[in-house]
Amino acid sequence: MSAAARGELVDWARETIAAGSKSFGMASRLLPRRERENAWLLYAWCRACDDITDGQELGFYLSAHPPVSTDLWEQTRRALRTDAAVPLAFASLREVHRDAGLPVRYIEDHLCGFDLDRAGWRPQTAEDLIGYCYHVAGTVGCLMARIMGISPQDADTLARASDLGIAFQLDNIARDIVEDARHGRCYIPADWLSGADIEEAALAEPEHRPKLADLARELRALATRYYGSARVGAARLPWRSRNAILAACNIYGAIGETVVRRGALAWDDRITTTRVDKLVAAGRAVVQGFGGVADPGRSGLFDQTAWHASRGSAKAQIL
Repeated sequence: MSAAARGELVDWARETIAAGSKSFGMASRLLPRRERENAWLLYAWCRACDDITDGQELGFYLSAHPPVSTDLWEQTRRALRTDAAVPLAFASLREVHRDAGLPVRYIEDHLCGFDLDRAGWRPQTAEDLIGYCYHVAGTVGCLMARIMGISPQDADTLARASDLGIAFQLDNIARDIVEDARHGRCYIPADWLSGADIEEAALAEPEHRPKLADLARELRALATRYYGSARVGAARLPWRSRNAILAACNIYGAIGETVVRRGALAWDDRITTTRVDKLVAAGRAVVQGFGGVADPGRSGLFDQTAWHASRGSAKAQIL
């Protein structure tokens, strides 16, 4: 791709992330230029796949879910294997894949997460939930690690990058429990719902908010463990990339913390972080970046190999 064509694609991807994720957009600005551009390109593809699957626009539910008309797998294959014309989001993936050498296995695993959503999949246990979070967000952490120069053979750092995505997703799930329920989605494990004596169909009912607050605390406790693992991996990154990742940890972590702090009131309105909050989080990241992180001497929490071995691919589970 010519420099001019890449520049146009990057400009479009930058506008997409500015509208779709101010948190990720803020953190990405701490990256070196080439890595920042590739992060935007990757985000544009992920955002488009998510919106197509969920009937959303830039992460927000539409009033009615339109029929899914784009085959994510086919368009992704065309983008990665050919030079044929594809929609902008898939052209973005093509460019970042060729520029950064993205491992295809993580791209495929990410698409499997959308297959799960399209099939109306539900987690039965916390283990199921973590596996789902790997597919929809942990894979993105691995792809971002590659953009930042981590070798595809560095399994431990990639595992910790996956843990970061999992932590982000757990906080997002806690924030969106009620909104998701109103649109026919549920990511709370069935055994958790049974223990709380809540029917999935009644998740959005106001009388269950105190119990939802308890479930959100469980999600937050899980997320905190995964953030801890991710910070060990972040310490291995170059300084600017480390600061960007730590800023993202601070920004997304604040969402989960706010959900827990608000308790039963957490779903009265959508929890967001202000620009000032994001700047403070970025400033804290710079300070944190100069400090060390104790390495517990073990690998990341989520074992990708064991997950695939025990469950098979997500695609195999739903076909």
